[in-house]
Amino acid sequence: SPETRQESPRMTPTLFQKLLGASFYSLPPAVRTLHSVRGKATYAGRANVLRGESALSRLCARIARLPPALENASISVAFDNSPACESWRRDFGGHPMHSRLRAPDKLLEERLGPLQFRFSLHVYDEALHWRVQRVRVLGLPLPAGWFDGVHCREYEHDGRYVFQVEAALPLAGMLIRYEGWLEPA
Repeated sequence: SPETRQESPRMTPTLFQKLLGASFYSLPPAVRTLHSVRGKATYAGRANVLRGESALSRLCARIARLPPALENASISVAFDNSPACESWRRDFGGHPMHSRLRAPDKLLEERLGPLQFRFSLHVYDEALHWRVQRVRVLGLPLPAGWFDGVHCREYEHDGRYVFQVEAALPLAGMLIRYEGWLEPA
């Protein structure tokens, strides 16, 4: 009887490797390393968080369970990744933010509380960019155009993984902007 060959876990592509294909390997080393995590790993660093001031902005941020405004706060991200699903448990100075990522199609799906985002991923200018394609709240679709003000950029600076995330909505204005750096803990 023929033997069944099983792929080594090191050979199975990660979620981001699958979605980005060959362009994954053009990412800077620190970004590639973070998105090559298999199993469990923790990264730690520092972050700044700005929050919007309008009442609607504060309500939307509360629904999404976003962290409060913080300056030079400690941040940690505990990853629990498999090839099909990634769990990111962020902690912004004692304020947790959890999301689950998967790729049911060619888009990256991120669930954050009652929100479900679908992002296309692009590599350019030596950075990974996330662009919103679809959004659902409690399973109900929302116009993607409302989320043109949601941006994520990941890159490398001084050998560290660096992130910048900004979310702004029509009428509500800026919900949040957070940026900082991470390295393996």
